[in-house]
This record gives sequence, C-alpha cells and structure tokens, in this order.
Amino acid sequence: MDHHIEVFLKRLSYIALVIGTFTFILLLLETPDTCVAPDSPPKPQLRFPRHSCDHRSRQHLPLHKKNKRLWSSSTWRNQVRSFSLFFHSLHQIGLLHNHSQALCVSAGAGHEVMALSQLGVADVTGVELLESPPLVSRADPHNLPFFDDVFDFAFSARLEQALFPSRFAAEMERTVRPGGVCAVAVEEYGDGEVKEIAGLFRNSRFLGAMNVTLTGLRMTRIIMRVKHSP
Repeated sequence: MDHHIEVFLKRLSYIALVIGTFTFILLLLETPDTCVAPDSPPKPQLRFPRHSCDHRSRQHLPLHKKNKRLWSSSTWRNQVRSFSLFFHSLHQIGLLHNHSQALCVSAGAGHEVMALSQLGVADVTGVELLESPPLVSRADPHNLPFFDDVFDFAFSARLEQALFPSRFAAEMERTVRPGGVCAVAVEEYGDGEVKEIAGLFRNSRFLGAMNVTLTGLRMTRIIMRVKHSP
C-alpha cells in the first residue's frame, strides 16, 4: 500500500512540474495587455517589456534643455542667490573684482560659478572630479591642471571633504598669484579650529574669519592672502 502511495505522489509531482514549466513558458511569451498601448505598432522581436510597463522609449534631453530645467528650479536659484550674497560681501571689501580671474575648487554642480558670473566677474573657472558642463570642468582638486599664479581669487566650500586637505589648500595657493585671495567656507568653527585650517595655507597670510550663512547652513568664512612665492 505504501509503495502505491509513493508511486502516486511521484507521478503527481511530475505532472505538477510539467504544468508549472508550461505555464512559465506561456508567461514569457505573452505580452501583458496593460504594457502596450492599443495603437502601438507590432514588434514581434519584443515579446515583453524589459524594465517596466511603460512601452514608450525614454526621451534623452539635450544638455542645454537639462540645464535649463535644473537652473530654473527654486532649489538651484536659492543656492545661487546664497552664494551671490556671500561673494558680494567680498566684492564690497575689495577682495573680489569684476576683472578678477576666479577659480572655484570642488565646485559641485556649479552654483558658485554661476553666482560669480551673475555678480559680474568676467572670468570664472569651476573644477570638480565630475564635470557639470558648461559651468564645471573635470579636474582633480589635489592636482589642478593650471600653471602657477594664474588666478586672482580662489574659493572652495568643500575643503573639509578633501581627501588630503593640506594638498588641497596648497593647490589653491599655487594657482593664485601673490597678493591674490584664497577664501574657504567651512563648518562653523571656533578660533582654535579656524587657526588650524588657516595653517593649511602655508604660503598665505590670515586676513580674517567670520561666521556666515551659506545655502542655509551656518558656516565660517576664512580669508587668506597669498604671499610672494618663496
């Protein structure tokens, strides 16, 4: 009796396996009705959607249209406005001019580059590990692809994120002419931490530091003036 039951169960398992395999094949070959619009042209080579039920091909916007959409967003405009206020204060005290050649190091998507341009600075260069054309070009902040003494003004709001902060600061100094300015915005710090950060700029003179609000964050602005080349 037990032998007959065992044979029956084996046959039942075999039948279930065949039915399951057959059903799976049908599902693979059949395109769900909800995934294709009724007026879509027949495409026998595409039996089912690869990724989603959206049968329409994805539209790849040209770069200028992507940028237009990004730059018109309220988030983008607010951040650019914040950087504009930051740079305007430096403009007022004579550390930044319209004729200045400015460099933004680790410029992200380019908010600070746009802010400087809108402020009237004619020559602005932004660099980052990942480019964001046309505002930001690709370059390693630890090994900037510029000659010595090229810029009048260098700025970064990402010094603290640098893998090698001393190298990062040294590259900013190297590319700024003697008498030019290096400005950084860092997390809000006290006098001890400010002194430590200023010490990274070994060929510059400390001009001052003050707490500011930048892109909604409380930060400390540190200003250095580059000395003559040693």
